[in-house]
Amino acid sequence: MHILEPQKRNSQLIDQLSAVWEASVKATHLFLSADAIENIKKFVPTALETVPHLIVAENGDYVPIAFMGIKDKKLEMLFIALGERGKGLGKQLILYGIKKFSVNKLAVNEQNSLARGFYEHMGFSVYKRMDFDEQGNPYPLLYMKRT
Repeated sequence: MHILEPQKRNSQLIDQLSAVWEASVKATHLFLSADAIENIKKFVPTALETVPHLIVAENGDYVPIAFMGIKDKKLEMLFIALGERGKGLGKQLILYGIKKFSVNKLAVNEQNSLARGFYEHMGFSVYKRMDFDEQGNPYPLLYMKRT
């Protein structure tokens, strides 16, 4: 496994990461309807292209299996391919983000209890709750910071 920050974000990489995103969201965001996922999916390529720091984990065949996005010490996104979940990859990425980019904040959907538990295990705690996500949808967000 390799962790890297790609110098170029070509269409192939964006497509691969979008596929990781979609499969991960369908498995972990059970509170979202299929229509909601399709609607959000439209914005994923732009988010991947514009996040200041896009960190990608590749397997031994150089295929992306996970990624995270970081902006101003805040974890903006973290998604792991289905077959790679539970193997410590999320922990490796978070530790990389903390060490290299001083990640100390994030937001997580309140209904995604597994993600919340993971972030708590990694030293983050809730400091604020909002009833709506950042697009105004009725998906409560928990804002967490590293303690």
